[in-house]
Amino acid sequence: MPANPTTLQEKNQELRARVESLEDLVEGLRIENKWLQEKLRFLTQRLFGRTSEKLDRHQLELLLGNIEDPSLIESAREIPAPTSPRRRKGRGERKARIPEGTPTEDIVIDPEEVKREPESYERMGEEVTQELDIVPHPYIHRRIIRRKYKSKTDRSQAPIVAPAPPRLIENSIASVGLLVDIILKKYVDHLPLYRQEQTLRARYGIEISRKTMCDWVGSVANWLQPIYHQMRSPLRQSGYLQVDETPVKHSLAEGGGSAQGYLWVYHPPGGDVLYEWHTGRGADCLKGMLEDFVGTIQCDGYAAYSSFTKDREQIELAGCWAHVRRKFFEAKEEAPVLSGWRLHQIAELYRMEAKLRDQTAGPRLRQAVRAAQSGMILSRIEKVLRLKLEQHLPRSRMGLAIAYALSQWKQLEQFRDDGRIEIDNNLVENAIRPTAIGKKNWLFIGHPQAGQRSAILYTRIESCKRRGINPQEYLRDVLARLPTMKITQVAQLTPANWLAARQAKAA
Repeated sequence: MPANPTTLQEKNQELRARVESLEDLVEGLRIENKWLQEKLRFLTQRLFGRTSEKLDRHQLELLLGNIEDPSLIESAREIPAPTSPRRRKGRGERKARIPEGTPTEDIVIDPEEVKREPESYERMGEEVTQELDIVPHPYIHRRIIRRKYKSKTDRSQAPIVAPAPPRLIENSIASVGLLVDIILKKYVDHLPLYRQEQTLRARYGIEISRKTMCDWVGSVANWLQPIYHQMRSPLRQSGYLQVDETPVKHSLAEGGGSAQGYLWVYHPPGGDVLYEWHTGRGADCLKGMLEDFVGTIQCDGYAAYSSFTKDREQIELAGCWAHVRRKFFEAKEEAPVLSGWRLHQIAELYRMEAKLRDQTAGPRLRQAVRAAQSGMILSRIEKVLRLKLEQHLPRSRMGLAIAYALSQWKQLEQFRDDGRIEIDNNLVENAIRPTAIGKKNWLFIGHPQAGQRSAILYTRIESCKRRGINPQEYLRDVLARLPTMKITQVAQLTPANWLAARQAKAA
């Protein structure tokens, strides 16, 4: 019996409706999947570090091929094609190096035949096998014995004894070597004091509580504080400082819990780096270091800097192109064509800086090249940003990136007009990295006062690294000399002056 046409039509309509419903579901899942992938990629970059912010030239050409704005195409044509990146050679295994001055132990092994009949053999050379070993127990128990004497001829004379050598911490077992070892393990190797306590007990049977070590670290910081203050003056007088801040949690003295504190970092490129601790992040934190400063401060767009300099005409602000580039990179998935073009323009600015760096160009040459070449790129970027600002939602990633760049535009142009200024603030951000690694291990600072102790020690260690000084050698020498020095001699012990004295002595 043939099927009813009406029934077939109803079934077809039902099937068609189901197909359309499934297609809508698939499309919705596709959009949701794309959104989740974008969110996952963004969060992964945030958590585990950014991927390269550079765009492949072929990818850029594909993107520019779909541009409908003629002004963007013309701007892109003006850009010279980037040179092919140099291919890095395979590194292979790096040869181990043993520094000069390392204690050497020679072990001579002769053949058994020679041992039995030495008179029958004549030595003609040797074969040497080298190895690096470590003494199993690096700690030494030192006893300083001061003998007492009495006069044989004058019995009424009081007994005499040699004066005790000056010590950093009286009535303690802490030698200079032990103190330096604890400080370097905490601030260079990022090993918290509680782990050092556990290691001493488990491996060497030595009992030193973390509280005792914490007190010792505080005492060393107090000894180094006068040198810390001596290092401020050259930075204040440099005329150009890069500044940044990084959050560090600290415990609350009352009621338990923790709060947010900040290490503020200052340095002139090529000079020492100085850290300051503050429990806040407001503009008032800058007064101690910058109250009498005259010159340029390079920083990110954080409002405290503009608030601090608003009524200080003697201070100029310079912006950071790395922060701008980062924001456009984060908006790349949202608007790939425009973001790609802007990243390419910023890459051209950095390419100019790389050439100047390869030429070891001084401030005058840098200023001349930037005015002639980088200035055109800056004008092109600004023009496009202002044209495109209203085409993006204010809270979208691209809208936020454009608004941030335009709000900082005057500061972002400063490097073009002053050859001393870097294109970004990356050098001072590099100075923050050791603290970022450290706080992943020791998590927070024990109490607010301990923050400045850490600032003093980080200042000394990182300044030594910048000048090629071994922090261990510097600290051992300085801490051994400090107890016998006058306050007027402290300036000799800044890393810069200490190194100059060593070099003069070696010459």
